[in-house]
Amino acid sequence: MKSMSESYKAAGVDITAGYKAVELMKQHIAKTMTAGALSDIGGFGGLFELDITGMERPVLVSGTDGVGTKLKLAFIMDKHDTIGIDCVAMCVNDIICCGAKPLFFLDYIACGKNVPEKIAEIVKGVAEGCVQSGAALIGGETAEMPGFYGIDEYDLAGFSVGVVDRKKVFDNTQIKEGDVIIGLASSGVHSNGFSLVRKVFDIENSDIKKSVAELGGKSLGEALLEPTKIYVKPVLNLSEKVIIKAVSHITGGGFYENIPRSIPKGYSAQIDKSALKILPIFDLIAKTGNIPERDMFNTFNMGVGMSIVVNSEDAETALASLKADGEDAYVIGKIVKSDEGVIIA
Repeated sequence: MKSMSESYKAAGVDITAGYKAVELMKQHIAKTMTAGALSDIGGFGGLFELDITGMERPVLVSGTDGVGTKLKLAFIMDKHDTIGIDCVAMCVNDIICCGAKPLFFLDYIACGKNVPEKIAEIVKGVAEGCVQSGAALIGGETAEMPGFYGIDEYDLAGFSVGVVDRKKVFDNTQIKEGDVIIGLASSGVHSNGFSLVRKVFDIENSDIKKSVAELGGKSLGEALLEPTKIYVKPVLNLSEKVIIKAVSHITGGGFYENIPRSIPKGYSAQIDKSALKILPIFDLIAKTGNIPERDMFNTFNMGVGMSIVVNSEDAETALASLKADGEDAYVIGKIVKSDEGVIIA
């Protein structure tokens, strides 16, 4: 007998819409499958076979995150096929800070009304993020919650697990004065600071679809929805060529909160502000909202999505490797003896 409930549907939950959404998303999920993925979607748990060949002491590394109020931009623009990339990026970019290779990913979508085509578009983005990071999308949940979310609203969160040999975990205790800090360019605001962004531009009451000269003709909505960059593969490749001492994923809290998280006490990151390639979107935010520079660097990535600490003698090799993988990588500073955490000058 076919599963359906008219009573539940009358209460606002259409389980048949859920079934249709699953069918529509299967083509996207199939692209993420890796050798370790053992189960198809629809089971009670996602199965993944762990291959630890060559590892002496495998360590699992987990990360979970969401997209925050960047989702509001997706609602307004009615564009839902890239927000999933952001969700994956926020998880796997954290995992790579330990040197771990992402293995699999799970997503959670909660919505006011399950529109199968929209849910499939969201998952399409999640799948693309998984492909970019080499993770298999082995499960997830779509919860229809009428009365809790607006009819056109949803929330999106994810969870990822990776693995690294214990001896290859990035070791920041090896950091010393004079080590070089390399920055990897961001694609834009990424997925943090959007509560401030929305306030600055009065997003809900503005036309964010019109062209903006300061953004090279892009609309504000397009610039803000630009997906978060995923740095997994370039960093993993780099770890095979040089000793990586520390990696910071520059998210909410900007430079001042995130860079010190990977640096031991007694040392600080001295950032050369003149070297930074600050993107036009950040200049526009600062100008429009009259935001002090200190607050900008304590909220946004300012054009640098990830920082990497290496020996000074390895800097050229590291830059060459990252650029070969398509990254706009450049030296943004050095390690100094200090207790300030970050010095931007």
